[in-house]
Amino acid sequence: MKTGLADARDEAAPIVQLADVADVAGAEAELAPLERARAFAEPLLAGRALDTGEDAFAHAEGVAAILQGIGAAPSMRAAAYLVYAGDFLQKPEEVVAKAFGESYAGLVAHTRRLVQIQRAAREANVEAQRRAEQTERVRKMLLAFSRDLRVVLLRLASRLQTLRWYAASKRECPRALAEESMQVFAPLANRLGIWQIKWEIEDLSFRFLEPAPYRQVAGLLDERRVEREQGVEAFRIELGEFLAHSGLKAEVQGRPKHLYSIWKKMRGKGLDFARVFDIRAMRVIVADVPACYAVLARVHERWTPVPGEFDDYIARPKPNGYQSLHTVVMDADGRPVEIQIRTREMHEHAEHGVAAHWAYKEAGAKGYAGVSAGSDFDAQVAEARKAVLRQLLAWERDFVEQGAERGAEPGVPAGAGMFDDRIYVFTPQAAVVELPAGATPIDFAYTLHTDLGHRCRGAKVDGQMVPLNTPLKSGQTVEVNAIKEGGPSLDWLNAELGYLQSSRGKAKVRAWFNALAQRDTIARGREAVEKLLQREGRTSMKLDELAAQLGFRNADALFEVVGKDEFSLRNIESLLRPPEPAPSEDEAIVAKHLKPAGRVPQGGVLVVGVESLLTSLARCCRPAPPDAIGGYVTRGKGVAIHRADCINFRQIAARSPERVIAVAWGERKGESAAVYPVDVAVEANDRQGLLRDITEVFAKEKVNVTGVKTQSIKDAHGGTAWMTFTVEVGDASRLAQVLAQVARVAGVRSARRR
Repeated sequence: MKTGLADARDEAAPIVQLADVADVAGAEAELAPLERARAFAEPLLAGRALDTGEDAFAHAEGVAAILQGIGAAPSMRAAAYLVYAGDFLQKPEEVVAKAFGESYAGLVAHTRRLVQIQRAAREANVEAQRRAEQTERVRKMLLAFSRDLRVVLLRLASRLQTLRWYAASKRECPRALAEESMQVFAPLANRLGIWQIKWEIEDLSFRFLEPAPYRQVAGLLDERRVEREQGVEAFRIELGEFLAHSGLKAEVQGRPKHLYSIWKKMRGKGLDFARVFDIRAMRVIVADVPACYAVLARVHERWTPVPGEFDDYIARPKPNGYQSLHTVVMDADGRPVEIQIRTREMHEHAEHGVAAHWAYKEAGAKGYAGVSAGSDFDAQVAEARKAVLRQLLAWERDFVEQGAERGAEPGVPAGAGMFDDRIYVFTPQAAVVELPAGATPIDFAYTLHTDLGHRCRGAKVDGQMVPLNTPLKSGQTVEVNAIKEGGPSLDWLNAELGYLQSSRGKAKVRAWFNALAQRDTIARGREAVEKLLQREGRTSMKLDELAAQLGFRNADALFEVVGKDEFSLRNIESLLRPPEPAPSEDEAIVAKHLKPAGRVPQGGVLVVGVESLLTSLARCCRPAPPDAIGGYVTRGKGVAIHRADCINFRQIAARSPERVIAVAWGERKGESAAVYPVDVAVEANDRQGLLRDITEVFAKEKVNVTGVKTQSIKDAHGGTAWMTFTVEVGDASRLAQVLAQVARVAGVRSARRR
């Protein structure tokens, strides 16, 4: 049995080793972008200086170290090198995208843009009363770029490194930079819960802005430093041994007190230095929440608590998610000691804030620092991102409210800020969407996708159905309800109804209706052209070829101008009716047998209500009794008589209805019956003797032919002939019988009146 156990252990050993190798490989893969980014940036940054005077590569190294200190993933630390390398590349986004991917390129572009705006705000030569506007501009842009928290964390780390460099080099820090750090970056770090960066930015800004109070507080601390440090260490050991003896497993740390925090408490509460209780402070870290309260109970049993100095931030967390128990007790020598009690998770959040969440998210499926990044954790991160943005928005509101309480500075409207013109809302997946102030759910839908905007029919805001013209507010979650197919409503363009506020949304709706109108116009033009081709017997003609011959890029372009009545169909008729060719030998033979053209009798058409008015038969449609006819008063040529279904007559009548006149066919007693010229179109297979055979039919039917036009196209099957005969008839109704006889001629495909 012993041997079996030994064998089992031996077999398991290689598996453990393989797992270790996999972990090492994963860690190396994770660090690979960091090493590549550092190697990429070093030759570009070496010997270069930033506008502050600091060495560019040293600054990038410092930023990466700060990010590592707050738990940022290696991929994010890699971005610190790429951002500063971008200043020395001609096309930084393109270069970084090719070398490291689009994600890094977007981060570089956004961060560099934010840096440029901050620099312009600081360097602007403005009067003192307008400094608040410049500071607000930076705050606004930080909020705008908070959609990518990596940008915000990079800027925080960069600002802290800049302040450290000014302090280490003993150079005078520009006041505008120190004020911006105190008024924008420290509150931002506070809202994100990154205490390490927040406290250090505050202390360094305090050093540059208020050098005298800074030296005073530093001196008070230095006078008793050795005594205080000895007392803090002694109390830490005593507290740790007491908790261990009580059966409570805990880690006890001494907590440093920052100069700006001490000075702010002394000034805000009017306290003497000796009355600042938390100069001596302990931090107790335990496994879970019940252990926190157990430690609190044991501490209050052992030491006397100071009344009014207990805060339960576990039951009532701070707005930024901070959780801990705070109490102040008196030690054996009667000196106050602050004790903070929290779990390990609370401690990580307190120290790193959102940076911890972002680090885990960046680490991918394997996790980071032992934390899994599975689907459940992804959901937690999404909620954390929503909470972070709410903190940023709350920070802005706090600033606006404080400004209103102090009274607006000269030239700065009370409450002036980013909420005057922009809002930030969430998708159901916790993505942040930037919109103009007053935007509606339809604006939100068009911002996400044009097609989603077209199909939008309802919306939920924070889970509640709302009308589509409801103005949105920052921090709300918006969900769009859309149909499968459909388009926008014209009501959306009505400003009084308030459905759309964004210029993007309005432009998309207008474009949709313009496209719809264009489709209707094209359909109308297509119908007119196809009818013309049917009348001309050219239905086999390709529409794109017709459009090309007329000078249009495609058939739709032709249909559009025809549909708009910007292109006359006569232009198409002229193209389809080629010039009259010289008479062929066959035509000359036929011409000998043709009777001379009869003269159209005057007075064959009566103009209703008018006598002895000059009339003429239109050549475009060749009217003859008993066709329904209409008259059109021309300029200098009397009344032109058209068939009522003539397309030209309908077009000119639509343009000038006042020139249309009623006409009718008349009879002239005592004279021979009048005859009228009529055009007949024949399409047939081309062959020898075709023209002769058709002419013989007309002669047999006693129909006088006054003119013939022929055109033929040769092909592999012999070719096609198109013929137009002008014949004289006294009654057009008889023509149908004649055409039926022509259609029986061998090879004739169709015979019809034009």
